[in-house]
Amino acid sequence: MTESHPSPSPLSKKVEIPESIREVEPVRSIRSPVKLVYDFVPSPPVQEYLRSYSKKRILGHRSPIDGAVFVPPRGVDPRHGVLIDEVVELPDRGHVGNFCVTHLPIPGRDDLDTPYVSAWIHLDGANVGFLGLVAGCDNDEVHIGMRVQAVWKKEEELGNTAENILFWKPTGEPSIPPDEAGNRAWDHDK
Repeated sequence: MTESHPSPSPLSKKVEIPESIREVEPVRSIRSPVKLVYDFVPSPPVQEYLRSYSKKRILGHRSPIDGAVFVPPRGVDPRHGVLIDEVVELPDRGHVGNFCVTHLPIPGRDDLDTPYVSAWIHLDGANVGFLGLVAGCDNDEVHIGMRVQAVWKKEEELGNTAENILFWKPTGEPSIPPDEAGNRAWDHDK
């Protein structure tokens, strides 16, 4: 029986640097710019949703199973895997379901000072929230259940984009109790 020896790992071999470059400073890092260009084609429900923003309207979809309202609409109830075709218009008012104070700038938003508040906005009549900015008050005044309303771009600046809502400001209305605030889509009968 012959004994086999594993071949030496390439990592265990000593690297010989050619004489011609021994005195050259070693490369420790490089910068290689990368650019990714892509086209995004939203689904028909999302196209309709984005077009509605140009009219200062927010659309959602109502589940045929239990009536839960999803915003933004996706064309399907993700819990049950059934198609949704009932479109509902939602108000531009709701409450803060959850939030965080963010200290990183948003590229392209030079008008936004840091820190700012990123929040899950739960519209009246919707069962799930979506991300938005809360402004118009001190960051330490923002709280779960705080009632907010959309602040829209000027009419002449509106386009087919959710960016038509600049931020959500406090309404001054009484807050939603924290145990009733936030994502209630999975407990629709509450």
